[in-house]
Amino acid sequence: MKYSAFSLPLLLSICAYGIDLQTPYEKGNGNQTATYDEIVQYYQLLDNEFDQATLIEQGKTDVGRPLHLFIIDQQKKFSPKGSSKEKAIVMINNGIHPGEPEGIDASMMLARDLLTKSEYKSLLDNTTILIIPVYNVGGCLNRNSTSRTNQNGPEAYGTRANARGLDLNRDFMKSDSKNSKAFMSIFRKWNPHIFIDTHTSNGADYSYTMTLIATQKDKLQPTLSNYMEAEMLPYLYGEMEKDQYPMIPYVHLMEAIPDSGIKDYFDSPRYSTGYSTLFNAVGFVTETHMLKPFDKRLESTYHFLANAITFANDNHKTLRSNKAKADSLIINQEYFDIDWELDLTKFKMIDFTGYAAEYNKSKLTRQEQLSYNRDKPFTKKIRYYNTYKASKTVKKPSGYIIPQAWDNIADLMKINNITLSRLKQDSTIKVGIYRIAEYKTYPKPYQGHYLHHHTNFVLDTIDIQFYEGDYIIKTDQTSNRYIIETLEPEAIDSYFNWGYFDAILRTEGGFSGYVFHDEAEELIEQDPELKKDFYKFRGQNKDAKSNELLRFIFERSDHYKPLNTKYPIARLL
Repeated sequence: MKYSAFSLPLLLSICAYGIDLQTPYEKGNGNQTATYDEIVQYYQLLDNEFDQATLIEQGKTDVGRPLHLFIIDQQKKFSPKGSSKEKAIVMINNGIHPGEPEGIDASMMLARDLLTKSEYKSLLDNTTILIIPVYNVGGCLNRNSTSRTNQNGPEAYGTRANARGLDLNRDFMKSDSKNSKAFMSIFRKWNPHIFIDTHTSNGADYSYTMTLIATQKDKLQPTLSNYMEAEMLPYLYGEMEKDQYPMIPYVHLMEAIPDSGIKDYFDSPRYSTGYSTLFNAVGFVTETHMLKPFDKRLESTYHFLANAITFANDNHKTLRSNKAKADSLIINQEYFDIDWELDLTKFKMIDFTGYAAEYNKSKLTRQEQLSYNRDKPFTKKIRYYNTYKASKTVKKPSGYIIPQAWDNIADLMKINNITLSRLKQDSTIKVGIYRIAEYKTYPKPYQGHYLHHHTNFVLDTIDIQFYEGDYIIKTDQTSNRYIIETLEPEAIDSYFNWGYFDAILRTEGGFSGYVFHDEAEELIEQDPELKKDFYKFRGQNKDAKSNELLRFIFERSDHYKPLNTKYPIARLL
């Protein structure tokens, strides 16, 4: 099936239904995107006119306006419990960066066409479509024409940051925003099979209007990964080629220009598709090229969405079966990868159509300035690095205990539909406890946090006193990846690395040097290894004051261990 939304006279929608179903974009000059009020009003119009669709409010956003969800279902089943157990669920998220609005307008047009065009209605036989019309409501309301420097239209658009100044595509794991909590509620209720997030890219210049970030294959559960690589991606690339919008993987450069090769974008769980991967959804990020005209960017997005829905409709049984298998395997999986690194030994050669890169001395900066010469197009083979290997792996515990002092962590678990129970009485339990060995912190705040990295912990097994009401999470859930990648402190986007446990990094205790000095002498005489390490430290820090030297010994003594240096989340044995 080929999509005719851009060739049929728009007046057909008026004649057929007696009302004007043109979107604000279609009524404009081809270079305008809908405002927030126009978006909501248009989906309300579709809700009013078609029984197969409904618009609902799903929680508040940081700006105080609701997050909307538009549901299309041929059988008028608008809840996860009522939805057919045979259908594939496709979820589309728009306007996470409202300055990249193609998906906003394309989804409005596609929603109408699914509801009105006879040749489209069969696409709803085996699919339920979920559309978030605009996710970053605060950014959409804050319209301007300058924040997307060098972007080729539209005339006005929203800003990247939300009402709290957050980039919502870095907020899925830490979940500082009301937006993300509302999103998680939707996502975890419906558990989609395919998730699509619509964007616009910047960076190098090349011929492609559409580039694509697919869920990084080595992070996705293998059953789903193999199917995505063997079936889904070849279909989507092939259909976009037929639609005269050939795609290339997102142009994430290895060096300064595409000629040097590109690599898969590492979508850790802070990103939308990194988050969706934790729950065994196959995720895609459409990245249209900012230098292409807005109407072409919008049209290519429309075609991608329609192609993805077509694939889901035609392959609904396999999509459901693969997700069910992946969910089942996750329950019993014993080892989990929690960090990855690009494998530079593995790549494939792909065709790339670009423009010659040239360097000319700038009169302005007096430096060599890169430019791309569109009068010198080329097609050549370039390296595409799309393999990541695990750099950290952990063995799954039977569960975790979250002390109720950290009920903010339990609240995030509940929002993500994780099953928790509570201790019924005070109990001493032998558990695994991490102690901090090493961590680094970036010197500047990132998305409202001082992010930790290069984190290393030592695991001890000890008896710990827990209390009635403390939370227990068993790792026999389909959500095990979310549980482990948030609670294991060495995971790249763990709650620890996002600073949720920074209170433990301060030592609430100390010593008086004039008293501790004599004991310190005894301690190093009793421990030859400590003595060796101390003399090495003293030799490397010749200007260290007496208390600094004594602290070296203190922090390796039994006085220090009971203080706030242990990670509070316990691993059940």
